[in-house]
Amino acid sequence: MTVKVAAIQFEPIQFQKERNISLLYKLVEEAAEKGAKLITTPEMATTGYCWYDRNEITPFVETIPGDTTNTFFQIAKKHDCYIVIGMPEVDPETNLFYNTAVLIGPEGIVGRHRKTHPYISEPKWAVPGDLGHQVFETSIGRVALLICMDIHYIETARLAALNGADVICHISNWLAERTPAPYWINRAFENKCYLIVSNRWGLERTVQFSGGSCIINPDGSIQSVLDSGDGIVYGQLDLSKSRDKVLNGNSLFADRRPDLYAEIMTNTYMWNPLDFFGLYGKAPLPPGKKSKIAVAQITSTSNKEDNLRKIEERIVEAKRDGAELVVFPELSISGFNAELSGAETVPGHSTDRLVGLSLKYSMYVAAGIMEEEFGKYYNTAVLTGPEGYIGKYRKIHLNKADKKWASAGGKWTTFDLPIGRVGLLIGYDTMFPESGRILALLGCDVILCPSLMDIQFIQGHMGTNIEQNYPIPTGADPFHWHLYRVRAGENNVYLAFSNGYDPKYGFYGKSGIFGPDTFYFPRNEVIITDDEGIGTIFISTENLDSQYPTNVVRRKDLVLMRQPHYYKDIIRKQGQGSLETESFSNSQKEEFKTII
Repeated sequence: MTVKVAAIQFEPIQFQKERNISLLYKLVEEAAEKGAKLITTPEMATTGYCWYDRNEITPFVETIPGDTTNTFFQIAKKHDCYIVIGMPEVDPETNLFYNTAVLIGPEGIVGRHRKTHPYISEPKWAVPGDLGHQVFETSIGRVALLICMDIHYIETARLAALNGADVICHISNWLAERTPAPYWINRAFENKCYLIVSNRWGLERTVQFSGGSCIINPDGSIQSVLDSGDGIVYGQLDLSKSRDKVLNGNSLFADRRPDLYAEIMTNTYMWNPLDFFGLYGKAPLPPGKKSKIAVAQITSTSNKEDNLRKIEERIVEAKRDGAELVVFPELSISGFNAELSGAETVPGHSTDRLVGLSLKYSMYVAAGIMEEEFGKYYNTAVLTGPEGYIGKYRKIHLNKADKKWASAGGKWTTFDLPIGRVGLLIGYDTMFPESGRILALLGCDVILCPSLMDIQFIQGHMGTNIEQNYPIPTGADPFHWHLYRVRAGENNVYLAFSNGYDPKYGFYGKSGIFGPDTFYFPRNEVIITDDEGIGTIFISTENLDSQYPTNVVRRKDLVLMRQPHYYKDIIRKQGQGSLETESFSNSQKEEFKTII
């Protein structure tokens, strides 16, 4: 089944609600007349966004249903379509205000979403949403709603996808970067779900909004986009593509490990992390410091001696650059296409060799190896340092290649080093946003990620005509979206991603180290493009002389502001309630449906 959809981009004017609704009506009607069956409008499109306080916005809030929803219902009924309107809502029972998205269909109000994860501006007038993250069954497919900041959090879109959403309607007032935003692309890509984004553009009370309304495909590619100005962008949804969760032969949902995701339900940053992680004297965060770290992009063969020689050459190069730690690709010791006969124990001969290199060059080293223990085989990352063998991590999420020989690991691991608390992930693990989130919740400052990724995880941007404040870039960028940059930013960690380079087998590198704040410009990062090589950057995990966290990797704002009480479906096993194939129940749908 294919469905024509439309995203409306619009600049509302504050204090001119009637004008805004009139212009929005014309744009929505135009989209409906051209055959769009699902039409979205921006966040707070009826009133504008930058309100000083509750008193100022009070004349413009409305109940749902109300005059505005009645107005747009006429279009939905006439053209047999669905419309998403962004507006400030007042609850008549409590007189509380919400930033709301309402889904209107030909039968009336299908449902609504109240923004659950507020941005800095909402607390001036609104309260956090209380309706959770629902999926609404409609005649054109399963529809979920999210509002702007909601999508910063891996959990919101994940909940929608697990509950069967074919499309997420993301209405937004996005700012401070070029759009389509990398976060938007990540959420479509990792959930293999369509994303329709209606973003506002224009300047309001010194705030520059980014436009870039678009339709994003389940593989993360941009189907269509509008850079700036009022207008409509059209696209097509093929529901078979959003319901097929297989990517490059890997089943992104069947390969999840919800039995290991319990930490998702915690909020370890609710309290001062400098106190929390040292509670009862157990495992306080290391002091941290300024350091330089490196990733190496190499090609490995089945000859371990050659691989170890190449590893030593890159260690020497990283040392010359002043690095204290270097990360090598997945299976870099054993070889990218190693045979089981080459597997070994960890610690073992090759690990001992790596320890020798760490001692010789006073360097922390993370590298991948094929491990054997008691007749089982594991895709393992080992960590060594000047003090010797430190530990290992066994890959938890196995891809189609791993499943031919490897057993899955069952434990998240972190290690306290002079540079800070580090965690390890391997390649395909990072396709599951839960992985990085859990390591962040365990207090990691840095995630080390040996990889062999043969999935496209980069997308460029042609540039935008919307002027942004210096130093926000607006020009063309071949690496506008890099999966691992978003993984770092969404968890407020440094992420050192070392990907194998061997085009013969579909490994194209693009290794990099990414900083903990994706909205910090110029970015503190390095990306290795083609061929073998190393990349290094300075990082800081230190804290100022304060009893409270002063460093973003220790404060973790995007982790602190999570709403874990909504996230239970993420840890459910298949067959235990909400699943990716389960539609929104009739009882739930009726609870939020009002016939006009």
